[in-house]
Amino acid sequence: MTYQFDHVAQVVPDIAEAVEWYLKTIPGARVLYQDASWGFMDAGGVTLAFVRRDQHPNHLAWRVDSAELERLAAEHGAEIKTHRDKTRSFYIEAPGDQWIEVISVEGSPYESLHAGEATA
Repeated sequence: MTYQFDHVAQVVPDIAEAVEWYLKTIPGARVLYQDASWGFMDAGGVTLAFVRRDQHPNHLAWRVDSAELERLAAEHGAEIKTHRDKTRSFYIEAPGDQWIEVISVEGSPYESLHAGEATA
């Protein structure tokens, strides 16, 4: 089993405002993807996702390969969804009303961002 921390997602009322604030506040921050309903950026070595409440909960995400994603989804009785950026994931609820996303980036534009990373 290989797991790598992937991102923190925050529900925000205005995606563009959140992205702009981080670009101005964190030196070297860069946008990886942005549209009206979702923002994805690197800010000081941390990958942040800004999401809308009607589409995603606040969550922490761990990246796994496709085979592990399938195994874990079956273990948790969860449905894997394919996102518009070709990533695939599912959510599980953690203690304290927290949410965890288990995600695979294989076949997505983000796969090359993680090439050569060690996973444990």
